[in-house]
Amino acid sequence: MSDSIFFIGSDSPRDNAARLPTEKTLTRLVGDWGSRVGPGKVGRQPGPHEIVVRNRWFRVSVSTRTMIREGAENIKGIPFPALNIGDTLADGAIGEVVWAPPESGFQLGDLVSHALGWREYATVAISGCAPLPDERIDPAAYLGHGATAYAALTGGVQVQPGDTVFISSRAGAIGSMAGQIARRLRAGHVVGSTGSRDKAAWMQAEQGYDAAVVRDSGPIAQQLAQAAPEGIDVFVDMVGGEQLRAAAAIAREGARFVLLGALTAEFDADEAGMRAPVMLDSFALIIKGVTVRGYSACVEDPGFIKEWLARLAEWQRGSGMHLACSKFSGLENAPRALHEACVGRLTGVVLVELGPIHPS
Repeated sequence: MSDSIFFIGSDSPRDNAARLPTEKTLTRLVGDWGSRVGPGKVGRQPGPHEIVVRNRWFRVSVSTRTMIREGAENIKGIPFPALNIGDTLADGAIGEVVWAPPESGFQLGDLVSHALGWREYATVAISGCAPLPDERIDPAAYLGHGATAYAALTGGVQVQPGDTVFISSRAGAIGSMAGQIARRLRAGHVVGSTGSRDKAAWMQAEQGYDAAVVRDSGPIAQQLAQAAPEGIDVFVDMVGGEQLRAAAAIAREGARFVLLGALTAEFDADEAGMRAPVMLDSFALIIKGVTVRGYSACVEDPGFIKEWLARLAEWQRGSGMHLACSKFSGLENAPRALHEACVGRLTGVVLVELGPIHPS
């Protein structure tokens, strides 16, 4: 059985692995720093509590850069482990069972979700697999971050009818869903930030946003004050930095902030890392009674995915939701997908499609 994988090469320092300013640098990062995608083997005989899966789709996340960094093993809430020299890259995936022991409960051809993307074949612990309903699925529903956005807006904070909600990085995997979800939770006014006017127009047309803040189009604080002149009640933050400071400045009394990420650190072209310092007026936060909460849905609310899928099905039957997705075809294009995600060119969840198994 053949297998194609991407893995971290061994001839460059770990710290340099997080520096991805160009696609050329990225393709050097993956597989002996040369985008080495070659034939191999599943690697070993599956154990009694394992199955073999041929992946159909896998997710590509900016968080990959963070998990290559020194100290990444201390980060909670990322759905794949810290990466060391020699490790295969990993991320969420959906695949088809091609081998399973009789007592596993799985049949050949079953679709499952698991955490071993970035390869064609994966040997996966049965406990790490979740069965999926049938072949007629939208992979963006299961691999996208709508579940994270839903958990943030219902568990990390609770959106109330009429709230003004500000969402940073609104065209990304979380933000592209968060605006739609906030609207269905009866938010009164939804504002988001993004990196270009084209993305801003797309998000207002398709994603339920009322107004946009665009990076490099004037001071963020000034744009946000114009977009939400009466202040904000809820802030869902994936960026940090200037956007977090601007949100704090116009927070209304009792505002609730939920922090899910810090792309100011992850998008740093010189050295992606785990520090995103920002100066806030803490006295104003105290006076207004603003709550600021760091939140990881998969750590704090592990049952949220089932609830999310039920709500998504309900909303899809009604007005429908747009599951934004940027797709790439073929394992060989995964480095390009990661690069374009890291430089902010893509919208929605980023998926690589390997396609179905073709009979020989």
